[in-house]
Amino acid sequence: MAAGLALVLAFFVHEGDIYTYRFIQQMELWAYDARLRLFMPNTLDPRVIILDIDEKSLNAEGRWPWSRNKVATMVSQLFERYHVKVVAFDIAFAEPDTSSGLETLDEMADKELKDNAEFQKFLQARRPSLDYDKIFADTVGKYPVVLGFFLGGKQDRAGVLPPPVFNADSFGNYTIPHHLATGYSGNLGLLQKQAAAAGHLYPAIDFDGVTRRVPIFMRFGDGYYEALSLAVLRTYMGNLPARVKIPPPAVGNVTTIPWVQVGNIEIPLDNSISALIPYRGATGVYRYVSATDVLRGTLPPEELRDKIIIVGTSAQGLLDLRSTPVSEAYPGVEVHANLVSGFLDNSIMHRPDYVLLISVLTILVIGLPLAFMLPRLSATMSTAVTVGTMVVLVAINLYVWRQHHFVLNIAAPFLLLILLFLLNMAWGFFMETRSRRLITGLFGTYVPKELVAEMSKNPEEYSMSGESRDMTVLFSDVRDFTSISEGLTPEGLKDMMNAYLTEMTEVIQEQRGTIDKYIGDAIMAFWGAPLKDAEHATHGVEAALAMQKRIRKLDGDFIKRGWPILNIGVGLNCGEMNVGDMGSKFRRAYTVMGDAVNLGSRLEGLTKEYGVGILVSETIVKTAQGFVYREIDKVVVKGRQEGVSIYDPIGKVGEVTETTLTEIDRFHKALELYRKQRWDDAEQILKTLTAAAPDTKLYRLYLKRIEHFRNNSPGAAWNGLWVFTTK
Repeated sequence: MAAGLALVLAFFVHEGDIYTYRFIQQMELWAYDARLRLFMPNTLDPRVIILDIDEKSLNAEGRWPWSRNKVATMVSQLFERYHVKVVAFDIAFAEPDTSSGLETLDEMADKELKDNAEFQKFLQARRPSLDYDKIFADTVGKYPVVLGFFLGGKQDRAGVLPPPVFNADSFGNYTIPHHLATGYSGNLGLLQKQAAAAGHLYPAIDFDGVTRRVPIFMRFGDGYYEALSLAVLRTYMGNLPARVKIPPPAVGNVTTIPWVQVGNIEIPLDNSISALIPYRGATGVYRYVSATDVLRGTLPPEELRDKIIIVGTSAQGLLDLRSTPVSEAYPGVEVHANLVSGFLDNSIMHRPDYVLLISVLTILVIGLPLAFMLPRLSATMSTAVTVGTMVVLVAINLYVWRQHHFVLNIAAPFLLLILLFLLNMAWGFFMETRSRRLITGLFGTYVPKELVAEMSKNPEEYSMSGESRDMTVLFSDVRDFTSISEGLTPEGLKDMMNAYLTEMTEVIQEQRGTIDKYIGDAIMAFWGAPLKDAEHATHGVEAALAMQKRIRKLDGDFIKRGWPILNIGVGLNCGEMNVGDMGSKFRRAYTVMGDAVNLGSRLEGLTKEYGVGILVSETIVKTAQGFVYREIDKVVVKGRQEGVSIYDPIGKVGEVTETTLTEIDRFHKALELYRKQRWDDAEQILKTLTAAAPDTKLYRLYLKRIEHFRNNSPGAAWNGLWVFTTK
């Protein structure tokens, strides 16, 4: 949570304009470009025409610059033949035109032919037709022509500037953030004087080198000069003035001009009195007309009627290209055309001062709740909440862009959402990994790796705390271990027991068992904790049978190593047990306790009495029914008052041979007769079984009991129970 709040604070600092992160600025610019491209109309604007000084025109009329009388003819053609509304030049005419030779003739008239009256008369008669600048100026003065001029960062000054639209003192004592020029390249004085208006050609370039806005008013000296596009608009609307209303500053004396109004058109401005360029499309949104076609009158007269003409060039070497959001090589003349179209359509995007407040509130409204909420949610819910918030954020942002032409920040809140989500996921992964390590630390030495992995998926469900569960417990012990250990060296005994315990542990864990402890040669294990196991009894029986098979597979290797062949007894019981972390303050262990556990231990001890490898309780038989069992006896073990039936699991149903099943049935018949005290009948069956399997201790045991009961009758009320007084 603290890390999330730190992220929110970092973005608050950026959006509050306290400290700006350049990479977020760049992302905001990219986001702006993406929205601009998404909503571009990509349609032709028939109102604005680019009069192109193209290769065709240069081939027909000669290299640029053309003589001013030719340019004057072109302007006259546009108004007189084609009846256009406004002509604007994306060109500055800062130097005189000397192509007519008038300057040379004047020099001759002043020096060499000073006294030649005939030459002087000829020169005066021809002067009006040779003064191309005056011809052009007179032509400009007749029509609504807008000239362009350059403002820039150099100290150069050429030509003259038009009168500023506003003077610096027009804003009183207020400070207006603006673009500042230190030099200019204007037009000849006589041209500027005759022009209906003039506008600067300076496009603002963002720090990534892309042109997204144009200063509508740019300052030079004590004056603010309008952009060519605004000058075109005002001229198109009958030389209407530009009006601004300056709101009082909230703090200090710094304020901005939010709007400039021309007639009924309001143009939104940003905090540097610039307008965002509403690009219509990458290509094909403005018609280009070759200048030579206008000069020679080859176009039909109606094609340009009432159009706004912007004179530019696409000729190689003259082409002014800009990097823009829609193209990396975009004609500069179309920048002005897009602005004029945007003014007329009222489609200039607006980024008012209170965007700062909206941006800060967005960060707080989105960031603070999620910083508190996401750490408490699951991965699925965190993803859903984050994606949902992103969708709402994008939807609102695109709505205000499309319907209200507002540019709201989206990159910063979007990035904050992503970082908060990733931080939460990383923290969740860390905590999950930590929980898995904790589970592994708690249970890794007891439980198979597969079960630990399964438990780690929901570690909160498992703990070492004590609880009561229905479980199965297993005890195993090596027969005659004392004598075996006496016949081996300490090193040999250690190696043999390591080999034996490793094999038995592997078998138990293969059946999802949990190792409780090793007690010398004995093993204690259980099923049903820490991972619940609905088939704990079945898995316990399978493990016991597998242990007996595995011990025989060790015989060959043990003989090679000079070790004795091992035999084990296994006892199994299931029932209610207490499981958990138990012990003293000095030593604790995850183990099971209870009467059911004690019975399992007693059953393991009884395997020696009956000469069988496995003994299980009647509860095991009832629970794990997929096995063939041989009933062994009904006993009362030491420490208990109640009797219990005990069984020897032979194998899985369907895997036991018919011969074995027949033998089991005959023994069960003998057992039934034995409990009815029909000693002779029972003895006869047992002797037959003993003859077939003389090594079976179980049959001999019952023959001895029959002999005992013949001499010591158990009484008529005897129910077949055999009471053990020792473990």
